[in-house]
Amino acid sequence: MTRAPANLLAVRSLLLTYLNVDKDRARDADLEPAEVGIVGDPAHRGGYHCGSDRVVSNDYSVVESPRDRAGLTLDAAALDVGQFRVTVKGKAHDLRSFSTWCVGQCGANAADTRDIREIIYSPDGRTVRRWDRLGKRSSGDDSHLWHTHFSFFRDAIKAGRDQRPLFRRYLTTIGLLEDDDMTSEEHNWLATIHKNLTVLDGRNPIGQIYTRMSAGEDHTGAPTGGYPTLKSITTQLTALQTALSTLAGKDFTDEPAIIQGVLAGLTPEKIAAAIPPTIAKQVADELARRMAA
Repeated sequence: MTRAPANLLAVRSLLLTYLNVDKDRARDADLEPAEVGIVGDPAHRGGYHCGSDRVVSNDYSVVESPRDRAGLTLDAAALDVGQFRVTVKGKAHDLRSFSTWCVGQCGANAADTRDIREIIYSPDGRTVRRWDRLGKRSSGDDSHLWHTHFSFFRDAIKAGRDQRPLFRRYLTTIGLLEDDDMTSEEHNWLATIHKNLTVLDGRNPIGQIYTRMSAGEDHTGAPTGGYPTLKSITTQLTALQTALSTLAGKDFTDEPAIIQGVLAGLTPEKIAAAIPPTIAKQVADELARRMAA
């Protein structure tokens, strides 16, 4: 049975979160859950809304691209978006401006559009147009006057690749989401780093490095090239701290040696000249007493 894949359900959830403004009641101005579809109804046969159980012979959604042939599974690979209208900072945005913006991004080959095969839409509510990455078609039926159809290459759906970046960027552009300068690639890098940093018990390379470092090691083999290791550096620091503690407890002042050194450089005349007159007699008397003794 054809199923709705998780990555398109995530796009659906994102759009409904921000474009279904009043979630307690149905309004023409809101994007309602029934207006965002992935899997075709039971009678639907052929096309990107169908998985492998519903495709038809020579189905364009399979045979026209090797990406679709390689990615065919039970997953549908399409998303329909119905009408809405939101006003942000005094400016109105609706299905037509949304569709035109998305087509413009696809035409510019923005990185987050490269899994989109086609967009069938109406820029004015009167004519139906189709942007086709493969250049096969340029129109669609009149149902696309009130809803816009997105087809995704099936291999991207099969791989589970996140399809939200383009739609998140639209919501940011119109002011419903805060600006985010990071590219989708940077988001992926950040997610990978976060994933690795949350598994630090030795089950992956980063975790193994962390485990070795916590044990005071920074390599798995024997030291090479005479370079210090975390263990050797720790040992040297411990010895240095012990030596500093020992030195800090010593008194390096040797007063007798200092006095002896000073006196050794003085003549009797310089010593006599250095004694103040008021105590010269006291010194002479003391010296005489010691000699008499």
